[in-house]
Amino acid sequence: MNSTHVSPSVFEHPIRIYWEDTDAGGIVFYANYLKFFERARTEWLRALGFGQQVLRDQSGGMFVVSETAVQYHSPARLDDTLVVTAELQTGGKASLSIAQRAYLRTPDQPDRLLAEGTIRLGWVDSTTLKPGRIPAPVLEALK
Repeated sequence: MNSTHVSPSVFEHPIRIYWEDTDAGGIVFYANYLKFFERARTEWLRALGFGQQVLRDQSGGMFVVSETAVQYHSPARLDDTLVVTAELQTGGKASLSIAQRAYLRTPDQPDRLLAEGTIRLGWVDSTTLKPGRIPAPVLEALK
């Protein structure tokens, strides 16, 4: 499964559902959508040329999640293939707001929205965790 872009502003990343992602009821545990969103954001940055470890090593800073809001619409189950998107909603010098969605993708039906949310990221110094400015090349690439 490879990550792809659906438009210049929306990034897509595929996720396969495994046993470890499900709860006792056989559906994806709600908190795992935050993990899926994280994976999509990480792959989005990587696709833009900014691996998070390299970015941290070179700039001395990193993104941290400061706020989340997620709405759940429909469950995913074992072996489902999801597509998780990431799109910049707002971007400032020290923080970003990312809109994210998880869709069930099947070959014979339109994508079905499973969960959607907004994730707010702040940029901090990786040693002190004090707020800082997002590197200009990162902001430019995201916009």
